[in-house]
Amino acid sequence: MPHAAKPFSRGAEVFGFRRLLYSPFLVQLVVTRRCNLACAYCNEHNHDSTPVPTDVLRARVDKIRSLGTFAIEFTGGEPLLHPDVVELVAHCTFRGFVKRMLITNGLLLDEQRILELGQAGLTDLQISVDGVSCNARTRKTLDNLQGKLELLAQKATFKVTLNAVIGSTDPREATEVLRVARSLGFIPRVGLIHDGNGAIKLSDEQRTVYHDLSRALGKSQFRLAREYLPKMLAGKPAAFKCRAGSRYLYVDELGKVKYCSQKRDWFSKDLLTYTYADLVRQFNQPKACAAWCTIGCVRNNSKVDELRPQPGSQAGTDEPA
Repeated sequence: MPHAAKPFSRGAEVFGFRRLLYSPFLVQLVVTRRCNLACAYCNEHNHDSTPVPTDVLRARVDKIRSLGTFAIEFTGGEPLLHPDVVELVAHCTFRGFVKRMLITNGLLLDEQRILELGQAGLTDLQISVDGVSCNARTRKTLDNLQGKLELLAQKATFKVTLNAVIGSTDPREATEVLRVARSLGFIPRVGLIHDGNGAIKLSDEQRTVYHDLSRALGKSQFRLAREYLPKMLAGKPAAFKCRAGSRYLYVDELGKVKYCSQKRDWFSKDLLTYTYADLVRQFNQPKACAAWCTIGCVRNNSKVDELRPQPGSQAGTDEPA
């Protein structure tokens, strides 16, 4: 159940017109760096970390809300390894986030956990599946997840996105993953494995399969990705005005705001000291990595402000009145 707390003072929150101008559309919050898997391509996990204490995470959730954030997403590591993840979802519901989301590898799902997440107010869950059969690089495959996916289809009261990832198994297996997604009523997506800098590294065969699948899914399923991925797959940059640090925040297990999961050493500031001025400053700060970025959550949450200028980090840093 949500933690009892005093209501916020509206004077300390970002709302109204200022919220529309600079507040985060999405914050991804790491609740544990630990994972039950060790996928060869992943640089976001370990096997040693303890879960972030629940009271610490509640305070971070409250701070994220005070910044005017619309959607929050729990990530890791594997967020289902946190013993109080259901309580944390309920706390986000209590705090009034428009969307309460979670990314998982799916292997720890069972009927009770699915029902509890729904009752707590989860609105969206995302699972990435790398192919049909497991190998030395990944266990996130249909042979391990089929039963979990069928259970989700039967019991989930929230939206489920199934992301077929190209890059760690035979790329043609992504076709079967998408077929399963459709048959179970999930939202089908196609993702591409990126390197530690967030850039694409695919073979010619993988590129061909991606193009075939993107045509099969249609424009509505790819939206923004169709604007930049074809350029990058052809070896060309796809520049955009990255609003990480403002419209999108990545908060690590230490409570530090980062630009994204792949640029954790580029920028760091403690979440609890993050202010409206920081949102404005980072909104206006160009990022040198933007032209080759494949981090879809950053691009998607930056898109709405593409026509607004990005003059540099010193522009417009006044605190709200």
